[in-house]
Amino acid sequence: MVKTNSENLVKYLPRNAIGEARDLIKKYPCHFKIVKKRSTKHGDFRRYRDGRVQITINNDLNPYRFLITLVHEFAHLVTFREHKNVRPHGREWKINFQRLMLPFLTSEVFPDEILRSLAAHMMNPKSSSDGDINLSMELRKYDLDNDKTLIFEIPDKSRFQYKNRTFVKERKRRSRYECIEVLTHKKYIFHPHAEVVLLNKQHE
Repeated sequence: MVKTNSENLVKYLPRNAIGEARDLIKKYPCHFKIVKKRSTKHGDFRRYRDGRVQITINNDLNPYRFLITLVHEFAHLVTFREHKNVRPHGREWKINFQRLMLPFLTSEVFPDEILRSLAAHMMNPKSSSDGDINLSMELRKYDLDNDKTLIFEIPDKSRFQYKNRTFVKERKRRSRYECIEVLTHKKYIFHPHAEVVLLNKQHE
């Protein structure tokens, strides 16, 4: 866990977004943590039976992805406070995400290429920026480790290796991908940003 003081925000966010982001965190207090990398998500929002709410964000994100994830998760918090139990990425969340992101949609915060893709994305935001290929590809340009292969990038029917096991990429199911393990023929569901080793372009 990383404490969320001003120094840490400077480290993780675009410089011109720090003040506005700090105000957002102060306006909607919660248990906010910066955590180690998780392979299946960039951040999350959780509520507990005792009334506590928690937001976590991965510490390996580039500043632009970190900011988008932060606003995404705080939109969940605001939506929960306003409506309690509604669809996680439904109309209420989309409206709050758009509203909270608006102050950051400037060329002082984002590079022009990201800003164009992000503005288009925010017209009808998806449950994850990973689900928007154009935005995801622009954000990846600023990752420190941008030579990895992500499963959404490889062609269908490709063989790939994941944790020393070999799979074939099959069809997309909503936002995730159905894949078959070669050895067992069992089906598995992969997050679009799962990091894999491509073995060949296509398996017949």
